[in-house]
Formats: sequence, C-alpha cells, structure tokens
Amino acid sequence: MSPRSASVNEELRRRSRERLLQSTVELVGERGYEATTLGDIADRAGAARGLVSYYFPGKRQLLQSAVHRLMHLTLHAALEREPRSEDGRERLARAIDAILGLARDEPLLMRTHMAGILTADGFVQCPEQRRLAGLLRDTVARYGSADVDADYPLLRALLMGAVVAVLLPGAPMPAARLRAELFQRYGLDWELGVPPDGGPPGGTFPSHL
Repeated sequence: MSPRSASVNEELRRRSRERLLQSTVELVGERGYEATTLGDIADRAGAARGLVSYYFPGKRQLLQSAVHRLMHLTLHAALEREPRSEDGRERLARAIDAILGLARDEPLLMRTHMAGILTADGFVQCPEQRRLAGLLRDTVARYGSADVDADYPLLRALLMGAVVAVLLPGAPMPAARLRAELFQRYGLDWELGVPPDGGPPGGTFPSHL
C-alpha cells in the first residue's frame, strides 16, 4: 500500500480536530465544564486521547476554540440563509440575532465560555476565532463602516457584553431588551433579522435614530 499523500493526511487531521471541537461543544453543553474530561471528549470524538494534547494545550483552550467554531458556523448560517441578502443593515441584524440566539439556546456552554475568557487564561487566538473575526469584520464593512479596525472590536465588545447580560446568574437581562438597544445603536429596523415574538419592548421602536 502506498503512503498517504500530504493532502490526505492534512484532511484527516482537519477532520479529527473538528470532531474534537464538536464533541467538546456537545459534552460541555450537556454536563458542564468541570464534569467533562479530556478523555470524555476524545471518547466522544472516537479519537486517541493523546490527540487532544497534540492539538490543544489544555481543556480551556479547547473549549474556547470549540465555542468559536460554533459561533462561526452559527453566524455563517445566519448570514447566508435564504433569502440571501447583501444589504449591510440586514446582515448586521442577522449577526446580532445569531449571537444572542446562542446565549438563549446554549446558556451553559456560553456562560462557561465567557467565564473562561474572564479568567487568567484570557482570550485564545486560534483558527476558529480568526474565522469568526473575519465574518464579523466583513459584516461591519458591509454595514458601511468607515473604520473597520475600530468598529469591529466595538461590535465584538457589545455582543460579548450582551451575552454576559443575558446569562448573568440572578440578574439576567431580557434578550429582547438588549436586542432593542443594539438595534437602536446601529439604526436598524426592528423587523430586520429574526425579530422575537411580541414586538419591541415598550411597544414602539423608531426606524432610524
């Protein structure tokens, strides 16, 4: 049997890494961070346990990469869903709704992710984070930003703050209220994106500031 080509080996490594990332999202979302071991993740992924350490320096870094991958996939699906839109305001609305939707649909996973970022481990730069950043930067550019380098970090910070506010134990903010604040800040009509049932908080929402 002839040896596998470099491209085949690279594809196998990519698939193994993605299985580990997907297994991490599933297990931490089901059990929580402390109850999930690297061995559990490897077993769920059908991978050798040593492979986890080969790709990731630790569980916290693995979790951040896994959540960044989930966020990228979720954001990409929201931006490209039918009917597709090239309108920058519609795409920004979809982006906001996608990230707030993750806080709603995956509260344990997202709360754990945000807590990890705020620890000494800090923010992990990884391929998944860079792909997520690329989508958000493109969204800001299509929205019409004159300074993407300044406006992208601000949007990222506002979205992270909204996720924390939705998930804050004991004092959560309603996602619809946070959506309204973000939409008003960016001059987005309430009907853009995927508006929640019940209309905007307070019953009124100006189309433009």
